[in-house]
Amino acid sequence: MFDIGFSELLLVFVIGLVVLGPERLPVAVKTVVGWIRAIRSLAANVQHELAQELKLQELQDSVKKVEEAGKGMLSPELKESIEELRKTADSVKQTYHESIETERDEDLASHTDSVEKAKASTSNQAASGAPKPTATSSRLVTPEDEKAVTTAKPTPAVEPAQGVVKEATSTPSEDKS
Repeated sequence: MFDIGFSELLLVFVIGLVVLGPERLPVAVKTVVGWIRAIRSLAANVQHELAQELKLQELQDSVKKVEEAGKGMLSPELKESIEELRKTADSVKQTYHESIETERDEDLASHTDSVEKAKASTSNQAASGAPKPTATSSRLVTPEDEKAVTTAKPTPAVEPAQGVVKEATSTPSEDKS
C-alpha cells in the first residue's frame, strides 16, 4: 500500500526513538496502531455499504427493466415472479437499513465503553501518580505540568468533627513548624 521497506521502517523507528525517547515511543506506537485499525475498519465498512447499495440498485434496475419490457404480455407466472422480486428487494433494503442502524448503535456503544474505560484508567493513573497519556488527549503529562499542579494554591478542607479549617496539601516546610 505505502511501499515502505525495512530500511525506511527502521529509519522511522530510530527517528521516533530519538524524538520521543524510550518512555514515550511505545505509547506513540500504540496510538498510531489504534488509528490505523480505526481507519481500516472504517474503510471496510464503507466498502461493505457500497457493495450492498450496488447490489440493491442492480436488483431494482432489473425489476424496472422487466416491468417496462412487457407489462401486458407477461404470463401470470412471470407476474408472480416480478412481485416476488419486488418483495425480495424491499426486504433486502429493510434488512440493509436495519444492519446499518445496528452497526451505528454498536459503534456508539463501543465508543462509550472505550471512553468509560479511559476515564477509569485515568483515575487509576492519577491515584498511582505516574505520568500517563489520557484517552481524550494524545499529549503526555510532562514534569512541567506536574510542577504546575503542585504549585497551585491549595484548597482549604473542613474537618466535620472539629470544624477547623486545614490546608488540603502541606509542604515539608509547613510540617516542621
